[in-house]
Amino acid sequence: MRRTHYGGRDYRRAITVEDLRRIARRRLPNFTFEYVEGGAEDEIALKRNRDVFERITWVPRTLAGVGTPELSTEILGETCHLPLIIAPTGFNGMLWPQGDLMLARAAADAGIPFTLSTVSNFPLARMTAEIPKGIWFQLYPFKDPASVEKLVDRAAEAGVSTLVVTTDVPVLGAREWDQRNYRAPMKLSLTSVLDVLGHPGWLKRVMIPRGAPEFDNLKELLPPGAHSALAGVRFMGTQINSKLSWADMEHIRRRWKGKLVLKGILCVEDARRAVETGADGIVLSNHGGRQLDSCVSGVELLPAVSAELGGKLCVLVDGGFRRGGDVVKAMALGAHGVMIGRPALYGLAAGGQQGVSHALGLLRAEMERTLTLLGCRSLGELGRHLVRS
Repeated sequence: MRRTHYGGRDYRRAITVEDLRRIARRRLPNFTFEYVEGGAEDEIALKRNRDVFERITWVPRTLAGVGTPELSTEILGETCHLPLIIAPTGFNGMLWPQGDLMLARAAADAGIPFTLSTVSNFPLARMTAEIPKGIWFQLYPFKDPASVEKLVDRAAEAGVSTLVVTTDVPVLGAREWDQRNYRAPMKLSLTSVLDVLGHPGWLKRVMIPRGAPEFDNLKELLPPGAHSALAGVRFMGTQINSKLSWADMEHIRRRWKGKLVLKGILCVEDARRAVETGADGIVLSNHGGRQLDSCVSGVELLPAVSAELGGKLCVLVDGGFRRGGDVVKAMALGAHGVMIGRPALYGLAAGGQQGVSHALGLLRAEMERTLTLLGCRSLGELGRHLVRS
C-alpha cells in the first residue's frame, strides 16, 4: 500500500504541521497560499531554513527517569507555557476572518505571546482590549519619522509590553512566485481569478461579507478616504526606508520605554551592536527566506551569537520551524525562545482559532516527546552536549 497524507480538509485529522500545510493549501486560493508560502527569488534561503535542521543531530541520554518534562520558560520577563512566540505576519485577514484575533486568542490559550504586525488587519487598541496580556507589536520603521513615532506611541498607549522592530526591509525582497499571480499590482491574472472562483468556501468566509480586509493599523497614516487594501499596499511601497540605520534604532530606543527587540539580526557584529543600542532582545531571522536569497539561517548563527553575548540580552530565532524537535534543537543551541510564523498560519487557514490551537498542540506534544527521549526533565537541562551540528 502506497504511503499517502490525509487528503481532506478537517484540521482535526492533521497529525503534523505538514498535514496542516496541505489542508491550508486545499482551502486557500493559490494567490493567498503563495503569499504565505513563498520566498525570495530562487527560494534558496527558504529551503536552507528547513535543511539546517537535518544537519543537527541528537546525542541523547538514556535511563534518565524524566516523566513529563516541563516546557515553561521566561522570555523577556514574561512566563510562557511554551518556548514560543507567534511571529508578526501581515494580511492574515485573507486567511480567516479576523485572522489576527484568532491567532492571538489561540496564543493566549496556550500561554504564549502573540506579535501583531504593523500590516495586520486588526487594530492594536482593540486587540489589547480583548487580550490585555501577552500582545507584542511589530514595527516597520518607515522613512517618515512622524509615522514611526505615531505607531510607537500607539503601542505604548495600548499597553504593549514588547516592541519588535523589523530591521531587514530597507527594500522589499523579490517574491517572484507571489508576483506571478498578478497581471498588475493588486490585480489578479485571469488564471488566478478562475482559481479563486474554484474556492467558494474561501470566498464566502473571507471576501463576500466585507471585501478585502484593510490595514487597520495604518488608517490614520493614509490619505483621507484611502483606506482600502490597495491604498495600504501603495502606502507601504512609498514608506520603505532604504536608509534605515542604527541611528533610527537609537531614536526608537529613546522613545520606547518598554522591552525592545530587533528582528532581522544575522551576524555576531550586529548582535553586539544591538546590545550597545540598548535592545532587550534580538531575533536571528532571515525574514522567512523572503528578503535576501542565499542567506544564512538564524539557527546557523545561534551558537556563535549565544557564545558572544553570554546572556546580555534575550536571543530569539525564527525560520523553518515545523516540528517541536526543531524548537528543542534551537533551545539546545542557545535560544531563549522561538518565533513561529507559517506553522500558525497553516493552522489558521485550515481551521481558524481551533486550527491554530491544534498546530500549537502538535508542537507541544513533539517537544515533550523529544525532551523525554533526550533524557531532559525541562528546557533548562538542554545544552550543546546533546547535539552535533
